Amino acid sequence: METARVVKMLGGEKALGAKVASASDMIPVVRRGLDYSALESIIGAIGISREAVLVALGLPTRTIARRKGEQRLSAAESDRVYRLARVVALAEAVLGEVERARAWLLRPNRALAHVTPLSLLDTDEGTRQVEAVLGRIAHGVWS
Repeated sequence: METARVVKMLGGEKALGAKVASASDMIPVVRRGLDYSALESIIGAIGISREAVLVALGLPTRTIARRKGEQRLSAAESDRVYRLARVVALAEAVLGEVERARAWLLRPNRALAHVTPLSLLDTDEGTRQVEAVLGRIAHGVWS
């Protein structure tokens, strides 16, 4: 179910250019590079400012402006955008709605050393920590 949410947040299978039924199906899509519209789609889906998302993912504004013209993100940029979509989908599943997920991502979290979960998504380890906290919340553990 989470994969379907991720696909929807990224603009659907048309934007991804492939049928995606599982997380494994995303591997070649991310390696090829997401269509630029996937970035715009996730920004619209979560309702966080473009600037905040780019900063959180460590994506320079000028580089993304170039990608807009090229209409394709690099594999590394695509991986970061996919990571954001995956975390937002998980947060939405755990917290019940995208508005709560957005608020949770933007609020400093004690279990994450008092930084916002969004600010940790620029690295794999930071993302793992955010996912771990969401897992604890899903299982009723205070986090």
